[in-house]
This record gives sequence, structure tokens and C-alpha cells, in this order.
Amino acid sequence: MIERIELSVVIPVYNSAKIFPALYRRLVETLSNIVQSYEIIAVVDGCTDNSAEVIEMHTKENPHLKMVELSRNFGHQMAITAGLQVSSGEMVVVMDDDLEDQPELLPKFISKAQEGYDVVYGIREKRKVSIYRRVAFRFFYRLLNRLSAIDMPYDSGDFCLMKRPIVDALNAMPETNRYIRGLRTWLGLKQVGIEYERGRRPAGRSGYRLINYIKLAMDGILSFSYKPLTYVSVIGFVVASASFLVGMRLLVLKLIGETIIIAGWASIMVAVLFIGGVQLISIGILGQYIARIYDEVKQRPKFIIKRTIGLEKEDAND
Repeated sequence: MIERIELSVVIPVYNSAKIFPALYRRLVETLSNIVQSYEIIAVVDGCTDNSAEVIEMHTKENPHLKMVELSRNFGHQMAITAGLQVSSGEMVVVMDDDLEDQPELLPKFISKAQEGYDVVYGIREKRKVSIYRRVAFRFFYRLLNRLSAIDMPYDSGDFCLMKRPIVDALNAMPETNRYIRGLRTWLGLKQVGIEYERGRRPAGRSGYRLINYIKLAMDGILSFSYKPLTYVSVIGFVVASASFLVGMRLLVLKLIGETIIIAGWASIMVAVLFIGGVQLISIGILGQYIARIYDEVKQRPKFIIKRTIGLEKEDAND
């Protein structure tokens, strides 16, 4: 039986050896003043630098710091999942390793939780990133909210505080392609957002590349909406209807003896390419849903834990 503590902080770590000492120091200073008992769980997600060694060194000086090292890089959402499954706090905070989400905001999160909220999530009022990324993020969150069957909060990331019943419910979900912030919203109960200005990464480059953002966006949209299938069906119906009407017009002209003049191959090629493009897009969207079904059917573990330090759940592979 795992003894419950007051607060767990889950941090997915990827190549943050230069940043983690500052994050760890600021977290300890903050948590020591606001809770009686806490744990910091750093989930090392297949790092290529010496993040694991840096974290292990700090675990020797502070038993509140614990480490989970995955066997390879399983991705940001899987690292969060691993941390949630080994956490033991009555409240669990999820935050990134890059100090863009400041530890000093945690007292506000805890204060809101004490008011009776089950989930307190951060709303990124401002981001210290390029204008292109800000526009892309803004567009994505509004597109996701419009497509989703549930009301997704705008500009909210994984930075949040969740009470134990929410964490237990998330851990019970068997989904492989996980979009944590969406699953968190789907659970309902009392949730509230806190606006904050996201900071800038103090060192190194983010391990999240464009392809990672695209995959996360696809997981978010396809996990919570069937509307893409509806939209391609509507487009297919419109194209088929237009083709039928054009065909009927040509048939009528032929029957009444009108001379049908073909303007040229350009219009034919445009029509053929347009219809072919619609077909390929439709197949691609359908394929994405089928691929996710395939992932679920395989029932492989979501992650493999290589080793843990300071944790009792040594066999927490899932």
C-alpha cells in the first residue's frame, strides 16, 4: 500500500540537464512553503544528454526527488502518463521541464483546488515565442474546440493540478494515443483555468519539433471528434452532385442536338486532379482513424520503465 502524500509534481524530462537544477531548486523552495509533504517525479524520456545523471545526483541529496527512467523515448504524453501512474499525491501537478511554466504559480493552483475545484489548469495568456508559433497555437486550439464533441478550453496546455480521483480516472483509461489535456477535460467535474504569461526556455532548444506538434494536434483532433469524417463525406457528396449535374446537362444538350464544344484539356485536368485530391485526403483521414484502432488492438504497453529511484512501484510498466 502506497502512503498518500499531499502533493506530487510530475515532470517529463527530455534533454534538460542544463535547466533541471534551476527547476529543481525553485520547485523545492516553492513547495516547502505551501505543503506539508510532497514528491517531485522526474520522468526521463530517452534523453540523449546526461539528464538522468544530473537528476540521480540530486535524488541523493533530497529524498523528495524521485526518478523514473524510460527504456527509450516514448514521447511527451507517455512520459506524463508514466509519472501519473507512479504518483502518490492527493493532488498531482503536471509541468514541463523547460521553466516556461513557473513553479512560483503553484500556490495559486493549490488555492483554487482548496476552493473545491478538481482540476486547475493554466491558460497561456501570453507566450514568449515567435509570431508564427503564436498564430499556429491560437489557430489549433480554436480549430480543436470547434471540431471536438466536448468544450475544450482555449490555450490550455498540460500545466495543471489534478486531484486524486481525476488522476485515478486518467490512469484507468487504456488509450494508446493519448492527449492528456483532452482526456482531462472529458472527465468533467469542477475545472477552472488560471491565466498566466508563459516564460522563455532559459537554455538549450526544445525537444519538441514540428512533427511532434503535428502528431499531438492529430491526436487531439482525432481522439475527440468524428467531424473530419463527416466533412469529407459532405465534400464527396458535393463533388458527386456537381459531376452528376454536369453530366445531365451534357446529356440534355446531346439529346436536343446541340453541338458540345470541349474548351480544352485544362478544365478536364483540373477536375480530375481535384477529385483525385479529395479522394486521397478522404482515404488519408480514414486511414488515421484505422491506424488508431490498430494501435489499440495491439495492446502493447504504453511505455517501458528502465529503472526508478525513490519509488516503491518498481513494476509500473504499462
